[in-house]
Amino acid sequence: MRTRTRGIQLNPDGTRHVDKRYAGGRIHERLGAVSQEAAEAWLVRRQRELDVEREDLLRPGHERLFAAAAAKYLTELASRPQPARSLETIAGHVELLLPYVGTLRIADVCDESFDEFREDRLADGRKPSTVNRSLEVARTILNRAARVWRAGGRPWLGSSPLIEMLDESGKRQPYPISWAEQARLVAPLPPHLQRMVVFAVNTGARDDNICRLRWQWERPVPELGRSVFLIPAEEFKSNRPHVLVLNDVAWRIVEEQRGRHAEFVFVYRRERVKHVDQAPAMKWHPIDTINNTGFQTAREAAGLAKVRVHDLRHTYGQRLRDAGVAEEDRALLLGHAMTGMPQHYAAATVARLVEAANKVSETRDRMTLLRVVNT
Repeated sequence: MRTRTRGIQLNPDGTRHVDKRYAGGRIHERLGAVSQEAAEAWLVRRQRELDVEREDLLRPGHERLFAAAAAKYLTELASRPQPARSLETIAGHVELLLPYVGTLRIADVCDESFDEFREDRLADGRKPSTVNRSLEVARTILNRAARVWRAGGRPWLGSSPLIEMLDESGKRQPYPISWAEQARLVAPLPPHLQRMVVFAVNTGARDDNICRLRWQWERPVPELGRSVFLIPAEEFKSNRPHVLVLNDVAWRIVEEQRGRHAEFVFVYRRERVKHVDQAPAMKWHPIDTINNTGFQTAREAAGLAKVRVHDLRHTYGQRLRDAGVAEEDRALLLGHAMTGMPQHYAAATVARLVEAANKVSETRDRMTLLRVVNT
């Protein structure tokens, strides 16, 4: 049913929705059980937003607002098959930044533009490293405006301003966990996270490489009766391809994952079964990060609140050292950059590295003892 304002409809159940042609486009939104005044206020705000967006498209590049540049960056990320970082995470950083710099022309954005943002986030108890992640997103947007985007054949910006990061020198030291702590951490985890955490402490792989591990990267090594995974340069932190070597534990986990998903090794689904004789209704899907609510809840329950996902990588490195694995082999297993390091390994090299990776199991009692002695 039409109301006093064209485009706002009152539904039989008392809810309202907007369906209106405006500025050559369409505004359509279900507003729910709101008053007529609230619906009208929402429509006015949306029309103003569209006016600003339309006006912004007519501006030269350097005159465009930071909000428009941020929207363009998010649109680009959304069009990529697999963004390097989670689109949702980056959009969250953008949402934090916009109240401070969203209405500034990008030509006017400078390091001082973020001073209030830094102060407010630190006052809210955020760590410098957390604030820097948002500043890195802002820096990326401004860099693309200077180096990639064009308007009328010219860059949006002549040069990108220097955005200074906060000092992170006070960040805490790595915390490799003991075998006893590992058992406490793994026990309360849901099964899909149990597999991923155990895989992490047996390969040293980073969070994003585990979550986005693809079957197409698998390379069989027939001489060993197993495979390695060749992580491409664009997916690895140091921008070099990395051969991920699997010890016996990691290999068993990979074998358990076969057949669940056509693309990703580690996946999750909610086991929702309507009837006993029916298959689960939910499909397998990839996981954005190990550090989700399930991991954080288990970490608290185990009394290990200070343990981060990256500490699982430190745990693997510590266990390799404790087992006496040579520095060169540790570097190969962890993907550290070294002069002359090969990027593809012969079967004999892989066999040596598998043997070295299996030595982490020899530290089962030793590491617990060291932790007790050093506390």
